[in-house]
Amino acid sequence: MKKLLPAVILFIGLALAWELYFDGAMSINIDGDEFEGPFGLVFGSLAAVVGAVIGVVVLALVGVLLAVLFAGLGVLLVVGLVLAALLVAVCASPLLLPILIPLAIVWLIFRRKPAPAAPATVS
Repeated sequence: MKKLLPAVILFIGLALAWELYFDGAMSINIDGDEFEGPFGLVFGSLAAVVGAVIGVVVLALVGVLLAVLFAGLGVLLVVGLVLAALLVAVCASPLLLPILIPLAIVWLIFRRKPAPAAPATVS
């Protein structure tokens, strides 16, 4: 069954192409002029392929534009959150002063390094 399915799909595709290209049943209307037969089929197929290529290019460019836009918005969001946190910290700092004074004293005590020992002199 696995080998039969591609053959059936290929056969149906070839039958469809045969019907379209050799029957000439396709017609295309451009500015009121009707093109039928093989020329209409070739021109219509060419227009469809060009439209598909343009669509793919436009979708790729829109994807890149959206990626850049959302990356920029992400940076702005992070900056906004940092500024909001800074504003909250500035507003809350007077209330934290009774806690910060003992913490600063403890930090100063542990920050001090012992004085280096004097080198021993040999006499």
